[in-house]
Amino acid sequence: MTLAWVQRHLSTGERIVGTEALHGGITADVRRLTIGTRDGGTRDLVLRSFVDPSSVERAEEWLNREADALALLAGTDVTAPGLVAVDPTAAHCEYPSLLMTHLAGRPVLDDEGLETRVPLLARQLVAIHAVRPAERPREYEALTTADTVVVPKGADTTAWAAAIDVIRRPAPRYEGRFLHRDFQPGNVLFDVPPAKSAGARITGVVDWAASSWGPADLDVAHCSTNLALLHGPAWGQRFAEAYEEAGGVLAAAAGERLYWQVRDPLACSEEVQVVARAWRDAGRAELTTQAVEERLDAYVTGLMDALG
Repeated sequence: MTLAWVQRHLSTGERIVGTEALHGGITADVRRLTIGTRDGGTRDLVLRSFVDPSSVERAEEWLNREADALALLAGTDVTAPGLVAVDPTAAHCEYPSLLMTHLAGRPVLDDEGLETRVPLLARQLVAIHAVRPAERPREYEALTTADTVVVPKGADTTAWAAAIDVIRRPAPRYEGRFLHRDFQPGNVLFDVPPAKSAGARITGVVDWAASSWGPADLDVAHCSTNLALLHGPAWGQRFAEAYEEAGGVLAAAAGERLYWQVRDPLACSEEVQVVARAWRDAGRAELTTQAVEERLDAYVTGLMDALG
């Protein structure tokens, strides 16, 4: 059913000649489809399908969000896939699906070359936050509450209790921005010349299913958390600095900034196993659940120590 639906959105004389699973996604199954063209060449498309029963319930919402975001970004300086077709209710496909163009490049999760990539990530995020949609997307989701945080085994319970108290407070006022809401290295594609990390460049940003409206601090906090867990806690703080160096604006008051900074790692505490597994599948075999939890604890503790 799904391939027949894809076929209906191809040009006359084109056909699907190959499929390949793309790794790294958590909530959806993503495949690259090789399309044979009329002139004997090929081109690639990407099919994103929500196959997990736990995600199908929200698939319609997520796919509509992503379709809207891709349509919006087509007229901006932010490189994202082009929308080809969407079937958010699985009316034509086996699962709720979205078909889009394929972007060159790949996610880079290695430690090598990180010093070069962090400023690139920061500049890319500033560009995303500069997008001004004619119609404001829906408000951001908080993703966690003070009562659902999972404190890692062996963590600094005093620091975690203080961090949890921070997010018990009402959210600070903020100036809204267009958010990716899952901006992190796994969703940014790079063209990295072999053994030439200094020549790295971003070729695009993918996975816009959570795009929304909210404070720039949220996107910065999310990428900071991912960098802290992938590469060490210090890189979380470094990304926030790089974002400001690139011209981005974060909350001015220290208490307000801390609220957004700690909200994301506390949300991450609820899905450490899933995140760690995805990174191991992508080649970071050393990132066991325990290793990621230890980095998460060190990052949260560092944020709270910085306040003191």
